[in-house]
Amino acid sequence: MAKILIIEDDRHISDLIRRNLKLVGHDGCCCYDGQEGLCTFKKEHFDLVLLDVMLPEISGFDLIKLVEDTPVIFVTAKGQLEDKLNGLSLGAEDYIVKPFEMLELIARVNVVLRRIQKEEIISVGRIRVDVKKRNVTLDGKEIVLAPQEYNLLEVFIRNRNIALSREKLLEAAWGYDYEGETKTVDVHVQRLRKKLGLEKEIKTITKLGYRLEG
Repeated sequence: MAKILIIEDDRHISDLIRRNLKLVGHDGCCCYDGQEGLCTFKKEHFDLVLLDVMLPEISGFDLIKLVEDTPVIFVTAKGQLEDKLNGLSLGAEDYIVKPFEMLELIARVNVVLRRIQKEEIISVGRIRVDVKKRNVTLDGKEIVLAPQEYNLLEVFIRNRNIALSREKLLEAAWGYDYEGETKTVDVHVQRLRKKLGLEKEIKTITKLGYRLEG
């Protein structure tokens, strides 16, 4: 879906981010210092840069000035307000402070990508989703989904192969202020399975929630 450059000197964190991005369909490339990151950036095209601040060779605050026209999300332990304001004033799309939840990082990455991509088609098996038009087809035939069914499907697709609790699905698809019961998720999952033939792909995770495989 997107090619993402990860510039992070902690190899464990860098690899963890790359593997989780891959699970949801993104292609991550890891660099471990500012100079290496800059060289890689100049050689290849990237849709997004995930950038640490405290890097060897070139700091993130200096590096962002050299990666023009490419969106940047800072992912850093520097969590003071002045650091956040500095990062955002330099042009970052977002500023995430460590430690962070991987699902939150993926959600913020997808928000930025949706903002910068005029059109986006996502595919899972026989299903194609036109995100801009909120149009869903199965084997080329349009499938009409209710608004909330579509929202839930998009959350599943953007977090494919990741187990999501019912509470997380409520937050992501219905909104943080939704006061309904988690039973609502089960009802909408059953509808998606039936309408889109996803009985095997949407797995039930015992005592947790669901996972879309594909």
